[in-house]
Amino acid sequence: MNAHHVYKITVKWNGNKGEGTLNYGAYERSHTISTDHKSDITGSSDPAFRGDKTKHNPEELLVSSILACHMLWYLHLCSEAGVIVTDFSDNATGTMVESANGSGYFTEVTLNPVIIVKDVSMIAKAIALHKTANERCFIANSVKFPIYHNPTCKALYQ
Repeated sequence: MNAHHVYKITVKWNGNKGEGTLNYGAYERSHTISTDHKSDITGSSDPAFRGDKTKHNPEELLVSSILACHMLWYLHLCSEAGVIVTDFSDNATGTMVESANGSGYFTEVTLNPVIIVKDVSMIAKAIALHKTANERCFIANSVKFPIYHNPTCKALYQ
């Protein structure tokens, strides 16, 4: 049986400076992203598109979604495989290209996870599980660009 999940998100634009969208420079790109029982996220567009650099933008949130989904699948798979992860961090990058008409698209995302496992004997399996995590990640399965992985794995105990 295939489970069906629905995610309800509300976005409220709060960038009307009094003239609405009279022209491209007349409004802010500020908005609030909300869902029940969670903290709001304040968003804007990328500063290159007249956005507020202190707020999250959709492009960052897309890369964040890929990274978080991969991490959660990865930790799940490690727990099932007997790989004890004691620390996980990642500095992911996403590359977007603008088209001549002003639209754009992502060409790739690269994850750079740094993992600490309990024992040196777990390193090979820990690195191999990234491939499976990518194959299972809901977000990775929903995008049309490649997601690369450059994992670094170290052992807490040699």
